[in-house]
Amino acid sequence: MQISMTTRHGDTTPAIEEYVHKKAERFSRYFDRISAIEVIVDHQKAEHLIECIVSIEHGDAVVSHASSDDLYAAIDQCTDRAVRQLSDLKSKLRDDKHHTPTSGAEE
Repeated sequence: MQISMTTRHGDTTPAIEEYVHKKAERFSRYFDRISAIEVIVDHQKAEHLIECIVSIEHGDAVVSHASSDDLYAAIDQCTDRAVRQLSDLKSKLRDDKHHTPTSGAEE
């Protein structure tokens, strides 16, 4: 799994990069077919915008956004949203229930 980080309109410290990598490494706990993770950090005026793009093998990418005045809070919100989307996707793919139609003749 490849984790890349891009910064727009500013610079990040090594501590922030390490924090993002630590948070992004957790994604493999929730979904195992992740091929790449891209985190985009954007600084606009007094707000920090975070975008997290999780590429999945044989599927569409999972994208989450968050914005906050505090950079660490924005990173936490974005990663939490991505974790929620990944766990929902996993439960959707693993749904083994056989649903019977509500209308029609019973056999």
